[in-house]
Amino acid sequence: YIDYVFLGDYVDRGAYSLEVMTLLLALKIEHPNQVHLLRGNHEESDINALFGFRMECVERLGEAAGDAVWRRFNALFEWLPLAAVIEDRICCMHGGIGRSLTHISQIDALERPLNMENGGVELMDILWSDPTENDGIEGLRPNARGPGLVTFGPDRVKSFCETNGIQMIIRAHECVMDGFERFAQGQLLTVFSATNYCGTANNAGAILVLGRDLTLYPKLIHPLPPLAMESLSPSDRIDDNLWLQ
Repeated sequence: YIDYVFLGDYVDRGAYSLEVMTLLLALKIEHPNQVHLLRGNHEESDINALFGFRMECVERLGEAAGDAVWRRFNALFEWLPLAAVIEDRICCMHGGIGRSLTHISQIDALERPLNMENGGVELMDILWSDPTENDGIEGLRPNARGPGLVTFGPDRVKSFCETNGIQMIIRAHECVMDGFERFAQGQLLTVFSATNYCGTANNAGAILVLGRDLTLYPKLIHPLPPLAMESLSPSDRIDDNLWLQ
């Protein structure tokens, strides 16, 4: 069997948030033990009200029905798990360990449903924190995303892995040009699957395939070149081999 772990941010900054969530939930219902949906920082009503999801619901379903659907989805988001541990060796989450997380048990102790008001600093760190710019910057630093948010250095990553007896952390949350990026001498890996983010970044995307021996195999998803994008009509079917290598 194959398990699929998704790291969050299923809505906002795109035209098909409703389709993405409907498909993911259908897959979860059909394969409840193989599909795992973690929560991202956009699975929060205060955020997705600003960055497109609520507007999409209202424009496509009408004011009353759209608002009701948006609220129902956000009620669901508050129950999504915040992390997954693979074979007791790899910890997956959306953002990072921030300033507050030292033990995986802290995540287990957070009682859902959770929102930013009752989730405390742990929820903020899990969903919003980032690694520092490079392995040479240790400790905790302010995060440019906003007040109260932090970046964490490779020393924090090493300590977290040693304390919890794990091999590495896999997280998302940041657009990286090659689809994935190593940090802390490989003890943390950022993976970002959306190609050409917001239509301007021209970044590759990636998925990570994890073998039974816990060997990681990144698979890149290359964005279509601009000329190819311009020549496509909405009804054109794109050969999967053009996207995935």
